[in-house]
Amino acid sequence: MLTELIDQVRPALGLRQKQDIQMAARHLGRFVCSDHIKAPIWLGDDCAAIADGESYLLLAAEGLWPPLVETDPWFAGWCAVLVNVSDIYAMGGRPLAVVDALWSSSIEQADLLWQGMIAASKAFDVPIVGGHSNCHSSYGALSVAILGRATHLISSFTAKPGHLLVLATQLTGQLHSQYPFWDGATQAAPADLQRQLAVLPAIAEQGLCQTGKDVSMGGILGTTLMLLETSGCGAVLDVSTIPRPASVPLAQWLRCFPSYGFLLSVAPADLDALQHCFQQEGITCEAIGSITTEPQLILKAGTETAVFWDFSQQGLTGFAPQA
Repeated sequence: MLTELIDQVRPALGLRQKQDIQMAARHLGRFVCSDHIKAPIWLGDDCAAIADGESYLLLAAEGLWPPLVETDPWFAGWCAVLVNVSDIYAMGGRPLAVVDALWSSSIEQADLLWQGMIAASKAFDVPIVGGHSNCHSSYGALSVAILGRATHLISSFTAKPGHLLVLATQLTGQLHSQYPFWDGATQAAPADLQRQLAVLPAIAEQGLCQTGKDVSMGGILGTTLMLLETSGCGAVLDVSTIPRPASVPLAQWLRCFPSYGFLLSVAPADLDALQHCFQQEGITCEAIGSITTEPQLILKAGTETAVFWDFSQQGLTGFAPQA
């Protein structure tokens, strides 16, 4: 069963695309420095965390998947804002503003992209304050960058052996009709979306969690790999404990990019308090594994185990501590 699951899921997670990030790691290294900023800026997290007095400025950018831009431009515009907002909250921050860079072959396509971005901007209360537009391109493309601020960071560099691997996710929603996206946001009330995301900076400020990452296009397993790589750890993940919608098979759910999904590494003593924070806002929060010292992601189902990834054999993004 486990081998069949891995064979179904692994090719669909876009792990080769994640390995493209190794080029940035080779050129930039693990951190960058500036004459204007006293502290080094570590790379490989959901956002760059730039020390700014008593807090951190958070800076991130995302490019949208080209097939989505071409076939569903409204949803692409929505997702462009959503994924950036998620990056800020995943770091324990609050978003301030976004800018966009838009290329399109027609005014009609650009208008739909804009409608989606504006809808998400209002839903998440994050203004669009500038960018770049080109409606005379031979193709459609969209990228969005975001600025946020955090007083207490959640990062992907600090997972520790003995901690629990926890998934917080929204199970209310529906699958996109064409792509592996679980949409729990476009039909939700903006006030609910904002409260649910605000749990992340709240748990950081309460000291309940300092380590995490938002679930990206790599799905739960691909995101787990990125978290483990930057922390220099491994994990045992029990796939039977992963919360999922009743209507979605496990193999399909593992390939999904959820509109609300965060992987956290937390001390066992903090699990109950952490779960309470999420559950009171209608978010499912469950421990699905544990962090280990061995640099492998091992999947478990009942008495069966299998190595999904071995970092001693190959890296993913290139932002491992030893690099």
